[in-house]
Amino acid sequence: MITGIVVALPEELTVLTSKRIDKGHCVFIADKLLVAYSGAGAKNAMAAAELLISKGATQLISWGCAAALDTSLKPGDLVLADRLLDINDTEIAINPDWYEYAKKLLTPYINIHTGGLTESANIVSSSKEKQHLQLITEAIALDMESIPVAKAAGKNALPFLAIRAIVDPAGMDLPRAIAYAANTEGDIILSRLLLFLALHPTELPGLIRLGLYFNAAKATLKQVARQLDALAQFSNKLK
Repeated sequence: MITGIVVALPEELTVLTSKRIDKGHCVFIADKLLVAYSGAGAKNAMAAAELLISKGATQLISWGCAAALDTSLKPGDLVLADRLLDINDTEIAINPDWYEYAKKLLTPYINIHTGGLTESANIVSSSKEKQHLQLITEAIALDMESIPVAKAAGKNALPFLAIRAIVDPAGMDLPRAIAYAANTEGDIILSRLLLFLALHPTELPGLIRLGLYFNAAKATLKQVARQLDALAQFSNKLK
């Protein structure tokens, strides 16, 4: 049994492995753990999930960071999604047995927040937009990749988990530099970021704060990564 893990950003990848993985490719980081570096966005995530399945993955994890929609969530909080809502507010089923197994496994090590996870086609940068999404979806967090991975898993009747650590809280407006520096796939282009900072130096404090929040999320993901081998044993429980 092989657990396939979809990771969108290189910074999220570093908490799992020091191995080099090119975007759009996958590498075994352990005997039964196969990681794909997808790049940001739904299209890339779906392609990565399908690649993992073609390489023998029998269960899938969407791994990385998320934006908070619930005002009680703080940077670094871990979200284990118990339901998924796509961009059309259609609910996507998760495997309840793997969800309960993961929740029981991780609870002794880290505080878990459970609830709905929804998606967006683009980076959601304003607190007002986050508030609106929370009102219409009742989800507690948001990302761009989990739903496509879940759909690929569902299409192939495979168990799925979304494991996400919060970066930006619900009340935070992302620095304008993020939207300016992001390409069409959501990747941050460093040259654009530096140019925007040169023209708008007052953006720097917000970027520093966001960097600290991102480090908090990575620290949480590192804690979860220590339990990945045990999480991957779920398929064996089905035998």
